[in-house]
Amino acid sequence: MTDADVIIMGSPTYSADVSSTLKAVIERASVVSDTNPGMFSHKIGAGIAVGRRAGTMNVLDTINRFFLYKEMFIVGSTYWNIAYGRLPGEALKDAEGVETMRNLGKNISWLLSRTA
Repeated sequence: MTDADVIIMGSPTYSADVSSTLKAVIERASVVSDTNPGMFSHKIGAGIAVGRRAGTMNVLDTINRFFLYKEMFIVGSTYWNIAYGRLPGEALKDAEGVETMRNLGKNISWLLSRTA
């Protein structure tokens, strides 16, 4: 993460929040960066949530709070960075979600070209 220009964090929605695995990554990265001020400053960040129905906004909120607390620039899309599906692979059938992710990629690329 320290060498990356862009950090994309994504999570399925479990119990209306990020997975425990991503939560552990966020917690550990926070502790390490707290002892290394500026470690993530000015990096580009994008959060992505996948869910069956509800809770996806909480996932994005958890991810975006990490980015904001670390002085990162958050990239958005034409809608929330969310796709819907219950089983593995089903989110790929969410046409609006897939298009949102395509646009997110374009926005990340655009911002990266302006900050490099």
